[in-house]
Amino acid sequence: MAASINGVGVGVGLGLSCSKAKAIPSSRSSCFRVKMTVSVEDKKKNYTLQKSEEAFNAAKNLMPGGVNSPVRAFKSVGGQPIVFDSVKGAHMWDIDGNEYIDYVGSWGPAIIGHADDKVLAALAETMKKGTSFGAPCLLENVLAEMVISAVPSIEMVRFVNSGTEACMGVLRLARAFTGREKIIKFEGCYHGHADPFLVKAGSGVATLGLPDSPGVPKAATYETLTAPYNDISAVENIFNSNKGELAAIILEPVVGNAGFIPPTPDFLEAIRRLTKENGALLIFDEVMTGFRLAYGGAQEYFGITPDLTTLGKIIGGGLPVGAYGGRREIMEMVAPAGPMYQAGTLSGNPLAMTAGIETLKRLKEPGTYEYLDKITGELVQGILDAGKKTGHAICGGYISGMFGFFFTEGPVYNFEDAKKSDTAKFGRFYRGMLEEGVYLAPSQFEAGFTSLAHSSEDIQKTIAAAERVLSKI
Repeated sequence: MAASINGVGVGVGLGLSCSKAKAIPSSRSSCFRVKMTVSVEDKKKNYTLQKSEEAFNAAKNLMPGGVNSPVRAFKSVGGQPIVFDSVKGAHMWDIDGNEYIDYVGSWGPAIIGHADDKVLAALAETMKKGTSFGAPCLLENVLAEMVISAVPSIEMVRFVNSGTEACMGVLRLARAFTGREKIIKFEGCYHGHADPFLVKAGSGVATLGLPDSPGVPKAATYETLTAPYNDISAVENIFNSNKGELAAIILEPVVGNAGFIPPTPDFLEAIRRLTKENGALLIFDEVMTGFRLAYGGAQEYFGITPDLTTLGKIIGGGLPVGAYGGRREIMEMVAPAGPMYQAGTLSGNPLAMTAGIETLKRLKEPGTYEYLDKITGELVQGILDAGKKTGHAICGGYISGMFGFFFTEGPVYNFEDAKKSDTAKFGRFYRGMLEEGVYLAPSQFEAGFTSLAHSSEDIQKTIAAAERVLSKI
């Protein structure tokens, strides 16, 4: 269910304007600026990251920047990156023994909670048969049937090993099917680190302030055209200037890699209309939103069916996975059914399939998305109210188990609006929340996630922590 708070457009939850959003009374506006009151408290004496610091310093001599994915290095928030030891439910523990309420969820997959007992038990049984076959297994059929029955656009699916790989494959497929090369992507949207997508990208590219990545040939991005998200006139202008040349539009139906930014009313519908009128394909990158906004993803939630869809994260239940799928006539171009080549050694491996199957079973149970909507709404409203009370400009929103907030008055409709946020303030807030035992995404430009394992107590503790931190920064 959607909800929105004045000042930021959102699809579901509090935030940006969306045709599916519920209005929130202006007295509870999502963007505030009032006189600030400051209270000073001593820092918790028992919070230490000594072991994390030692481990991270060693890691910097072993891996670039000490990490295997850039945002983990805390470059945009400052402070000591945390080295974790274990997870369970909605909680995480670092190697210093600190416990955190987790709102990252392994960047989205942990929608039913970390280390779910049923998932672990199923994995244990599957491992007795082997971890990888490099050949077909029955579990691929089972998960494929579940995905096809759930996602409106998917009639056939190809499993891969990551969201990046899924987006690489779907782009090649769109070009093969249409016989065209140019694509449109949106500023701040992130579709993995393949060369054609590293143009005005979000996620770690936005977090680190990188304009475009060195090492990407101009020829690789020459056919990638960009437009501001939620700006339909910009998209129309691109189509008019490139008649008969555009293969596809690819977008996050709800942006999560520039912070949480939902579509404005009629934006997705207009994009769908333009692609049909111009013989181009519409691709929804639902690596993040798939099975999170609704069981059938953003396309079910908004009632807009694309031609092709990419998935990841949740469909692997915490194991490496990706997928792309769509109309049968398009998918039958993929080898070996057709001439468009794509392959993968570990694609469809039994462990990822098992974890995905068990996760989707849980998500299909009654009340799942109503619960996610309830707790996420309480969380975001509580943080925004705390911002109002302590005198900060803040706006935010949510849809089901996905949320975000910005330290700016808003509204936030696109990446340029998001960049108006006070990122230095976010860094101070972030570090303060760590000391309070709350783990958020270490960037202003990343969405957050709740899970079925989050309790009302977790939410209330987080809100109380946010008010304490906001009163001091």
